[in-house]
Amino acid sequence: MSWLRRDIFLKYTMIEQEKKDIPLLISVPVRAEKPSLSDNTADLDRLFQMVKKNLPQSLKSRKVIIPFQAMTGVAENFRQAGFSGQALLSVLDERLELIDFSADLVGGVFAVALDLGTTHLEATLVDLEKREIVGHANRVNQQVEHGTDILTRIHLITTRNGDRNGQDMLRRAVVDSINGLIHDLALQADIEKLSIRGICVSGNTTMIHLLLGLNPYHLCREPYIPLVNAPDPFHACHLDLNIHPLSLVWILPSIGSYFGGDLISGILASGLDEMENTCMLIDVGTNAEVVLGNRDWLIACAGAAGPALEGGVARMGMRAGPGAIERVGLNRETWQLEVKTIDDQPAVGICGSGLIDLVAELYLARIVDLRGKLCRDLESGPSARRDFIRFRLRQGKDGMEFIVVQGEDSGCGNAVVLAQTDLDAIMRSKAAMYAILTTLVGQVGVEFSGLERIFVAGAFGKHIDPAKAITLGMIPDLEMSVYQPIGNSSLHGAEMIILSERARQRSMEISRKITYIELNVNQEFMIRFSGSRFIPHTDPALFPSVPVFR
Repeated sequence: MSWLRRDIFLKYTMIEQEKKDIPLLISVPVRAEKPSLSDNTADLDRLFQMVKKNLPQSLKSRKVIIPFQAMTGVAENFRQAGFSGQALLSVLDERLELIDFSADLVGGVFAVALDLGTTHLEATLVDLEKREIVGHANRVNQQVEHGTDILTRIHLITTRNGDRNGQDMLRRAVVDSINGLIHDLALQADIEKLSIRGICVSGNTTMIHLLLGLNPYHLCREPYIPLVNAPDPFHACHLDLNIHPLSLVWILPSIGSYFGGDLISGILASGLDEMENTCMLIDVGTNAEVVLGNRDWLIACAGAAGPALEGGVARMGMRAGPGAIERVGLNRETWQLEVKTIDDQPAVGICGSGLIDLVAELYLARIVDLRGKLCRDLESGPSARRDFIRFRLRQGKDGMEFIVVQGEDSGCGNAVVLAQTDLDAIMRSKAAMYAILTTLVGQVGVEFSGLERIFVAGAFGKHIDPAKAITLGMIPDLEMSVYQPIGNSSLHGAEMIILSERARQRSMEISRKITYIELNVNQEFMIRFSGSRFIPHTDPALFPSVPVFR
């Protein structure tokens, strides 16, 4: 299956466990002497002794405890199993929690890695014994029924003076979404939900607050301080998750209101914090989040460069999904427009990569000018070009618009179009993106040419054609080999957390050493933003591979 990313797990083999690479849960074999008149050691004391004896060497110094809720069940299971079997322990920094005992852990031990997105959730089921992914699922975040964006959801709560009903409603919605994913994963793997003994959650700071039922009031008000950045691990029963009630919930730490655990995950997945040479990570969602650095230092910032590409601004814009136009090509000899949709379904809209392709192609065809304006030029070029413009460009109710797919050929009954208002939004997004990147490298005196690698995360990285983004002036004009897509890095980082204590330690180290730049008060950013609102830029020398049309 395409989602079986075994390459991620090769780094986390059982051999490396002795190098302190310990998963979130471990099973320890136990074979204890049965009680007798000459040995009146209590059952749980007997169990503790054998667990401590058989722990991996790197864990022997940690205290072993049994949570109160587990005490009765563990004691009964230990005696019923004849004092021999497998003890299951959750691994924390300073202690181990003994949460279950079984004669044989039939069916395996599983944990869920979760990307807690604002609009969509994505999760994988990890078999901790085989150290591989055995399930994968997606769901819409049910919170969208109460607001499609984070600010709307915060407003829902804060306009009621922190009304608990609003917080509980949003918390319940996202928990229901997660439980739906858990159901899907258990069904795929043909396991009981109670076999799931851990979950790692990666998400932005606001989503974590809403999941935990914390008031997000201060997240969007100066000085933008979260209630918590790094919640301590806790048990699943406190969130009403439909897995083993004593499953460990491990949440990736945040840096602040606009720098969440999903970006920490991205740093882990890319290995940016361990790079010898300077690299960059770009993750474009509702915001564009960017990290620059290497194993010695990390600096980051975030800005609103994503909405037009995520479907939040462009009228026909949508997230990457079935029927979304993800590729656009224009043959400037035959003047034929070619579009490709996700899953080859009839077109219903355009996702970010399709918008970038389309605008870049129209610019190279001189149908969009350097200011990002649609041009109905019926005088120049061959007759095929003039016919193409007559057929594709029309006057809409909000100004000029370009027809990408005619209504009779679409999957929604209406023409899929790029309107001038949409184009204006894309120009702002592309300008913001390049301004964010140039501001960040400018803070530390690094040149784009000095970057060894630029990791591009998420759907943006999966679908984007770097050459087209360069044409627009959205990303630096570098060799294609510099750009490396890494998929859903938020999810990949959560998977690493489940399998590796070293990854858990790295996540905390990253959160402590990273420097965050606030763009809202950065004058350089505003200057660079203004200079980037042309195709490719007001300074074409920055983009030597892109033709300039006056």
